Amino acid sequence: MADKINEKLEEACKNNPHLVDYLNNLRDKGRKIPEFMAQLSKSAADIRYPNIMYPVGDPIFIHILGDEQKGIVEYVTIEPVLSEKEKEDFRKIMDTILEKAPNQPAPENDAALRETINKLLNETVSIGKSVRKKGILNKFFGMEEKLEISPLEYEKIVYFINRDIIGSGPIEPVIRDPYLEDIHNIGLHGVFIVHKVFGMVRTTIDFEAKNRLDDWLRSMSERIGRPVSESRPISDGALPDGSRINIIYSDDVSRRGSSFTMRKFSDVPVSITQLINWGSIDALSAGYMWMCLENGMSIFFSGETASGKTTMLNACLPFINRKLKIFTVEDTAEVQVPQAVWQQLITREQGPPESHVDMFTLIKAGLRSRPNYIIAGEIRGVEGAVAFQAMQTGHPVLATFHASSVKKMIQRITGSPINVPVTFIDNLNIAMILQAVYRKGKFLRRCLAIEEIEGYYEESGGVVTRAVFVWDAASDKHNFRGLNNSYILEQKIADKLGYSDKRRIYEDVFMRAKILERMREMKIEDYHKVLKVIWDFQEKGLDGLPFSL
Repeated sequence: MADKINEKLEEACKNNPHLVDYLNNLRDKGRKIPEFMAQLSKSAADIRYPNIMYPVGDPIFIHILGDEQKGIVEYVTIEPVLSEKEKEDFRKIMDTILEKAPNQPAPENDAALRETINKLLNETVSIGKSVRKKGILNKFFGMEEKLEISPLEYEKIVYFINRDIIGSGPIEPVIRDPYLEDIHNIGLHGVFIVHKVFGMVRTTIDFEAKNRLDDWLRSMSERIGRPVSESRPISDGALPDGSRINIIYSDDVSRRGSSFTMRKFSDVPVSITQLINWGSIDALSAGYMWMCLENGMSIFFSGETASGKTTMLNACLPFINRKLKIFTVEDTAEVQVPQAVWQQLITREQGPPESHVDMFTLIKAGLRSRPNYIIAGEIRGVEGAVAFQAMQTGHPVLATFHASSVKKMIQRITGSPINVPVTFIDNLNIAMILQAVYRKGKFLRRCLAIEEIEGYYEESGGVVTRAVFVWDAASDKHNFRGLNNSYILEQKIADKLGYSDKRRIYEDVFMRAKILERMREMKIEDYHKVLKVIWDFQEKGLDGLPFSL
């Protein structure tokens, strides 16, 4: 295995001279050459002080470097490095390109923008010695003299132009990293990330100067259509790749300098079998959710910030029948719906007040568009009351919600500004409570409980709920407490399916849990492959499965 890894590292070095320089620098400092991995596994998290390198797309590599003496793990980004002369050439080239750009047709997309940039670059520079030979002729005929650069410098310049104009600038390496979850920037020198394997680590990314950070934040805010300024220092929105960014632009507001938080979303959602593998939920809990979503139950995915609410919601959406119409309402596009009939609406906060469109208005519009499911990205205010009205009229509603327990969730729903009467609370069928927990030195995301909401009973003086699944922290297992005692399965779904013996409904749940467990055993984790198995089973039953149970 070691030889294969060394071969891959050697191949990477042939194509990337800056990687060779980086490794030589490590040797000079007396450090070991890192283990080169094409892909990371979750088991790497068990290494206390890792020394691992992996590619995120040429010419960028990531080095996870543990230092036992300092007691830290650092996230080192490896990308081409410009010399002082190359930096000066880069500035000249950028100035020339920006000067010429207004005379070019407006590009319609990133591909067209990249083509325009390459055209202007090739008009500005020449590779090798051709310029020196033609310099006198160029001047004689009044032709523009090009800047001469070497082939290697040309490759570097192309990388940095694409990085800074089309890409994400200094944070491009972490944006490319498929193992990234969040980026947390605190002023000039503090860029941290939440890594899917190694947790919170500090990066070597440095904005170096206040004006560079401020310029970058203004550029990002313009990309999301919500520009920041001293008079409007806070902005929040989605970048073209779906990542969500929150910007605080002001020394007055952010005392350590302008700052930002970015949450990255992958193009393909995490699958339910991946979450089962990670222990976030077990197969039986997921089988229960499958049964509930297949049969039109309203569910809130509730938890604190970064507890995995949207990830879990997206992973569960394949359980909904493929032929149903889904209507989503969000401030920032995060919900990823696999069903073909998907009406996706986003709030609008820009422009004059009369042109604003909020969640409340969009959910009301959803009631008129005859959806089978309404999904609210996050319920925070008066739109919650409309969501409950939708449930009352027979529209199942899914939503994420900020509350760390069912009790707190009900308090928020029935309190201001949502103000849903407590007697209406039984329109919501299920609450899944999620949390980021610290266990044995690791941060993990877990479904703490799945609770059924039976309703408000005056004689009991409150809302009666049943915890059908509860996570046990000591064993890290999910316990099924709802066997032969589930209100939703027996009183709602079994009735809907016409079961004379309501206990048969548990066989349906166990069957779905077996299918999910079998997929896990066979390492069927890709979201689209998992989706196909689920939908084939819904359409053809056991005959549609690619395996036997």
